[in-house]
Amino acid sequence: MKSNTFILYAARAVRGFGDGFAVIILPAYLAEIGFNPLQIGMVATAALLGTAAITLAVGFIAATRDLRNLLVLGAVSMTVTGLLFPSFEHLAFVMAVAFFGTINPSTGDIGLFVPLEHAMLAQAAADHDRTRVFARYSLVGGLSTAAGALAAAAPDILSSGGLHKIDALKDMFYLYAALGVARTCLYRYLPHVHKHEQTSRTVALGPSKGIVYKLAALFSLDAFAGGFAIQSLVALWLFKRFDLSLSAASMFFFWSNVLAAFSYPAAARLANRFGLVNTMVFTHIPSSICLILAAISPNLTIVLVLLLVRSALSQMDVPTRTSYVMAVVSPAERTAAASVTAVPRSLASSMSPALAGALLATSFAGLPLILCGALKIVYDVALLFCFRDIKAPEERARR
Repeated sequence: MKSNTFILYAARAVRGFGDGFAVIILPAYLAEIGFNPLQIGMVATAALLGTAAITLAVGFIAATRDLRNLLVLGAVSMTVTGLLFPSFEHLAFVMAVAFFGTINPSTGDIGLFVPLEHAMLAQAAADHDRTRVFARYSLVGGLSTAAGALAAAAPDILSSGGLHKIDALKDMFYLYAALGVARTCLYRYLPHVHKHEQTSRTVALGPSKGIVYKLAALFSLDAFAGGFAIQSLVALWLFKRFDLSLSAASMFFFWSNVLAAFSYPAAARLANRFGLVNTMVFTHIPSSICLILAAISPNLTIVLVLLLVRSALSQMDVPTRTSYVMAVVSPAERTAAASVTAVPRSLASSMSPALAGALLATSFAGLPLILCGALKIVYDVALLFCFRDIKAPEERARR
C-alpha cells in the first residue's frame, strides 16, 4: 500500500510540473497568436467547464470500473492535449481542445484524477496521519508546480537563440504531451481494482449527505471566487499592467509556488493544534486581503510582495480541506464525497474566468482580483459559521 502512495506522489509531481509551466505558457501563447483578454478568459472557462464535466462522468462510472485504467486513460488524454493544442489557432477549435483536454489554467488540484487519487490516499492513511499524508501530497504537487513555472522561461531562452517565439511556445505543449506519457507509465504500476472490489468499497453518499452537500455549496463559492484570479489570468494581468516579461513571470511564479508548497506541511501542523476549519479560515482571510491590496497598488514591487504573501497563505486550506472532507464521512463514502465536492468546484470555477477576462479589458484591470478577494472572505466567514462545531475524529479525540 505504501508503494502505491509513492506512485501517486510521483504522478502528482509529473502533473504539477506540467501544470506549472502550462498556466504561464497558455496566456502567453494565446496572446501571441492574437487572442484578446476576453477570448483568453473564454478558453480558460472552456478548460474548467470541461474538467467539471469529465470529473462528473468519472464520478458516475468509477464504482464499476478499474480505477487504474481510468487513471491511465486520463494520462493518455494529457498526451493528446499537448499534441493538439498547438495545432489550432481558431477560437472554436482551441476552446474544444481546452474543453476535452487536461490543460489546467488554475494550477489548482482539480480534474478527473483528484477524487480517485484522494480516495486512494485516504484509504491508506490512519486518522491521525491523514492530514500529513495530504500535506505531503500537496507539497509534492506544489514543488513540482514551482519547478514547472521556472521551466516557463524556456521559450524566452529558445527565442533568444533564434527560434521563433510561437514555435518555442508550441514546443512547451509538446513537452506537456511527453509528461502525459510519463504519467501513463507510472499509473501502470498501480494494482488493478476490479469491479467487485470497487463496488464493495465505494458507495453513494448516505448519512453524511447533508454535510457533504453543504460543504460542496461553500467550496463552490470559493471556487467561483478563485476563478476571477486563476494563475493564467493573474499572469495575463501582470503582462498587461506592468509589461512583465515571460522570464520574469516564470521566476515570480516559481517563488510563488515554492511558498505555497511549503505552506502545506505548515498547514498540517497548524491544523493539529488549532483544528482543520480554523486553519482553513484564519489563513485564508489574510491572503484575500493581500490580493485586494495588490489589485489597487500602482507599484510592481509592492504588488509582487503582496502576491507572494498571498501565495504563502492561500493554499493552506488545500490539504486541510481535503482531509476534512475525508474525515467527516464514512470510509465507504469517501470516493463519492470527493467527487461531489470536486465537481461543483470545477463547475463554479469555470463560470468566472470569461467574466474576469472581460473585466481585464476595462480601464480598471484589477477589478477581478478585488472580486476574488471579497468573495473568498464571504466564503471563509460562512465556513466558520457552519462548521466550527463539526470536528474530525482526531480533533474529538484530543478534546
